Amino acid sequence: MLIATHSGKFHADDVWAVAVLDIVFPGCDLIRTRDPEKIRAADFAVDVGGIWDPQSGRFDHHQKGFDGARLSGVVYASAGLVWKEHGARCVEIVARAHAGYDISPEQARDIAYAIDNDLVQYLDMADTGAARNAPGGYGLSAVVSGFNPTWIDEQQAGDVAAADALRLQRFRRAMDFMADIIANAVTYRVGSMRAVELVRQSERLEDGRLLLLKNGAMPWSTVVRREMPKVLFVIGYHLGEQRYMINTVPANTENFEARKDLPEAWAGLRDADLAAVTGVADAVFCHNGRFIAAAKSFDGIMAMARLALADELPGARRTANE
Repeated sequence: MLIATHSGKFHADDVWAVAVLDIVFPGCDLIRTRDPEKIRAADFAVDVGGIWDPQSGRFDHHQKGFDGARLSGVVYASAGLVWKEHGARCVEIVARAHAGYDISPEQARDIAYAIDNDLVQYLDMADTGAARNAPGGYGLSAVVSGFNPTWIDEQQAGDVAAADALRLQRFRRAMDFMADIIANAVTYRVGSMRAVELVRQSERLEDGRLLLLKNGAMPWSTVVRREMPKVLFVIGYHLGEQRYMINTVPANTENFEARKDLPEAWAGLRDADLAAVTGVADAVFCHNGRFIAAAKSFDGIMAMARLALADELPGARRTANE
């Protein structure tokens, strides 16, 4: 199959759109042209051709009378048009390839909607002039624009054909970059979705006041705060850190207050100093804010957790914020 997009300078919206189609329909060829005959002959026309018709693979928004917009009122550009049609399928494919999970069509639609809300709509806004960049002063739209050759690059290319070849090469580099952005956006959300299930299934110890995670790196704070009012501390093994951690639980989202802080006597201590205070030989550290501490072994972190549960000092100022 063949994807056609416009020649000349490229933008984040057409790069995103072509990257999505390349994921959903792997092995497509790509041409960058404004030749009407070549555009008509392509299976997909992105950001060029003057037609919006998903059924025939047409995803342009420049034509007179175009009125495609989200329910929020944000007008579509080519990134949003392609994502609207193929985003959920793209999410399913990326979730399987990069996160190793098969997700349901409903989950894929929810994730695709979240990515549109957090990211894709801003690419469209930047392209249509509704916002300068997407988002921020040096957001994704500006970064992708930087992949375009400069006038010096084109001058050094020597002729039109060489300059076009250079621009196509840079477009493909931008596509690879955008594919990584898509993969990260999907896997982050798949991980968050899967973490909710695993946190809910995790073992509770010490009369329900302590939650034990098999993987301490997974996000847990929202579900624990909302659904587990009795839990005061969360412990788990962090593979990257090669140690066990104990975290306090946020009392709310408004400040750094915890349901219960780690003991005041631990604040800012490390290694031998912390071991002397706790009696835990493999204690590693306690943050000065008393919202996180570590030990090398499970027995060590459990001993610290029991000490923290027994400590009667009131909750103080800080907590882990995930």
